[in-house]
Amino acid sequence: MSKENLTFIPFRRSRIEPNDVLKLSKQFRMTMDQRRSLRQFSSEPVPREVVENLIMTASSAPSGAHKQPWTFCIVSDPQLKKQIREAAETEEKINYSGRMSDTWIEDLEPFGTDWQKPFLERAPWLIVVFKKSYDPLPDGGKRKNYYVSESVGLATGFLLTAVHHAGLVALTHTPSPMNFLEKILSRPENEKAFLLIPIGYPAEDAVVPDLKRKELSDIAVFF
Repeated sequence: MSKENLTFIPFRRSRIEPNDVLKLSKQFRMTMDQRRSLRQFSSEPVPREVVENLIMTASSAPSGAHKQPWTFCIVSDPQLKKQIREAAETEEKINYSGRMSDTWIEDLEPFGTDWQKPFLERAPWLIVVFKKSYDPLPDGGKRKNYYVSESVGLATGFLLTAVHHAGLVALTHTPSPMNFLEKILSRPENEKAFLLIPIGYPAEDAVVPDLKRKELSDIAVFF
């Protein structure tokens, strides 16, 4: 959109009083502190409309020059999920067998992970996030996108927040390299896989590591 065609509208949002701002910020902090990455999913269905709402929330994230350089591929077809699992496990088996450093393997050991990824078939939905370095033009040209990784990272953060807010769980899975996703889902050459995220309800017997988050003094510096 050119500057000549760009219009501005009033910013509309009801003012929240300072005391309520503090209350809301604390409530949301406590809600998000319960968010965990999960590998044990229930096969219980999640309505498509819920997933559509999650995607539209993700797409409300800021992006460089408002290019919105993302595509969300949402997979529920059992055969496609099986293909994705098999391809992911092939890459992960190579990773665990030598591609990853000894230090990396050591850091992962407390989590009890390995190359097997049954959650890729059990979770009712897989969301594959793709980033677009450019958009193709009708004449065959390319229109560059800006701050692509940053923008798609922000959208993914919005997505994970929306998943948790809806009472669901997710896992950010990165079976590197991920180019098999582009092939399986027949994506155009301007799209590259960014994250593979299974979502759904937690299994009844789901467990998570007893982790502690860093304190404020470890992550923030006030000037």
